[in-house]
Formats: sequence, C-alpha cells, structure tokens
Amino acid sequence: MPWIAYITHFIAAAFLTNGIPHFVNGVSGRSFRIPFAPRAKLGSPTANVVWGWANFLIAFLLFANIGPLYIGTPGDTIFVAAGVLVTGVLLARIFESDQR
Repeated sequence: MPWIAYITHFIAAAFLTNGIPHFVNGVSGRSFRIPFAPRAKLGSPTANVVWGWANFLIAFLLFANIGPLYIGTPGDTIFVAAGVLVTGVLLARIFESDQR
C-alpha cells in the first residue's frame, strides 16, 4: 500500500476520535466546547451533534476513498491505532485545561 494511504488512515482515525466526545455530549444534552464557538462559551448540544457527525463523515470518506483499510495488517493497524492514541492524548490535554 502506498505511504499516503497510511497517512490518510492516521488522519481519518484522528477525525473519528475527535467526533466521539462531541457526538456523545451532544446526544446526552450537554453543552461542550466546539472549535467555532468563542473560548468562553460552549457549543449547544445540537451544534455538538452536528460537529461530531461532520467528523464521522470526514473519517468515513477518508477511510472509504483512500485505499482499503485492512485492520489486522501491521501497517494499517499501527497507523490507525497511532491516530486514535495521539488524538486522544491531545484532546485529553485540551479538555483537561478546560476543567481548571
């Protein structure tokens, strides 16, 4: 598989991971921080559902259109897992600063 597919799978995994907290908070009826809301304000639950869904859509389009994804093969598994881990750690640090 070409190297660009591995990079794309990493980015798709990042979008998928980013969509989870927004979607979950939105469908739970909680306000949550979104990128296009002012720093002091939280996005509405509806805006978070839409933002999470948009992230899921981008991840799907990247996974579906840039080379096949074979979970279980070393390259694909490592890059998808790394995308999830790196994005998860970055989001944890960002959202942790919001709690202070």
